[in-house]
Amino acid sequence: MNKKQITLGTIVLAAFIAIIIWGRDKIHFDFLLFRAQIAEANWWRIALALVCIYIGYLFRAARWAWLLRHDKKVSTFSLIGSQVIGFTAIALIGRIADPVRPYLVSKKTGLPLSNQIAVYIVERLFDLGSTALIFSIAILLIAPGSAPVNAQHGSGFLTRFIAHFPALLPIIEKFGGLILTFFAALFLILVRFAGATVATYAESFFGRFSKSFGKAVAHKIHSFRSGLNVMRSFSDFAVTVSFSLVMWGLITVAYLEIMLAFSASPQLAAMTLPKSVMLMMASGAASAFQLPILGWFTQIGVVAAAMSSFYGVSTESATACAATLLLVTFLGVVPFGLVWARFEHVSLRKVAADSEIASEHAEEELDEEAEK
Repeated sequence: MNKKQITLGTIVLAAFIAIIIWGRDKIHFDFLLFRAQIAEANWWRIALALVCIYIGYLFRAARWAWLLRHDKKVSTFSLIGSQVIGFTAIALIGRIADPVRPYLVSKKTGLPLSNQIAVYIVERLFDLGSTALIFSIAILLIAPGSAPVNAQHGSGFLTRFIAHFPALLPIIEKFGGLILTFFAALFLILVRFAGATVATYAESFFGRFSKSFGKAVAHKIHSFRSGLNVMRSFSDFAVTVSFSLVMWGLITVAYLEIMLAFSASPQLAAMTLPKSVMLMMASGAASAFQLPILGWFTQIGVVAAAMSSFYGVSTESATACAATLLLVTFLGVVPFGLVWARFEHVSLRKVAADSEIASEHAEEELDEEAEK
């Protein structure tokens, strides 16, 4: 773990302790009600959610195998172990273990790690695109006035802009997500076919404000271009999109099933698929900088707070549901991954450390290749 990660972890831990100390006498939490919510949950729905999550890993492996097919044909089932072990490492060690999956696939297939880093970049981009599209569709399906209260009131530039053009508010509320998704897709197309030119213009523009920031933006664009180079045809794109949407559709259904499982809460019992997407986004944002162990509790806190503020769910019900969401959607892979790692004689800590070092060299190779 590098110094930046240690510093970030220390800051988050200090903030977490401070919040606990500040809120212990101000926030009433009924542990008996919390336990009752857990006991009354519909565990068949929770089991169905876990099945959806597990099937999602199958689609992850299929997507990775598809993106490798121009370099080497590998079976989907041969890559499932790399996926579940990699996500187990992230759950237990934190985001520092992100390179574990490309590292393990590289070892298993004999292909260069730089090639797997490129696939990983594409995977991340399509994950972001799929969730953005699902979120946009959810916004379209949510009835006017039923969106989260906090989402209906902006601030700063957006508020002033809407004040001058009030007729645009309904359009922004309904189609804003789709418009942003469209422009993001257009940007990636430009990067795919003219990445060097886009990077040069971006570095020149942002370099006027900060040279280091301009170089960082250009570096990121070069990385995106390197990853997108693994896609060589429209069929590559179409199949990857299909795998990504099905996988994230399964994850969305898992979120909904877990929320409906807590039928003792009227708000959760009335949860709909579009509304569950909002909470999936909150959960994803909370897990973006996942820290070992501590990150579990911060994620539960963020998702529970979102349930309470968005939909008026009681603190006890929201906490019980958020904890179950974490156990199923994030930690549900851990037992499976630990058994698989044992079977393949993989040490999670060792492979996390080795993959981090190896990925740094692989990324440098990708940058040099992209800049040519």
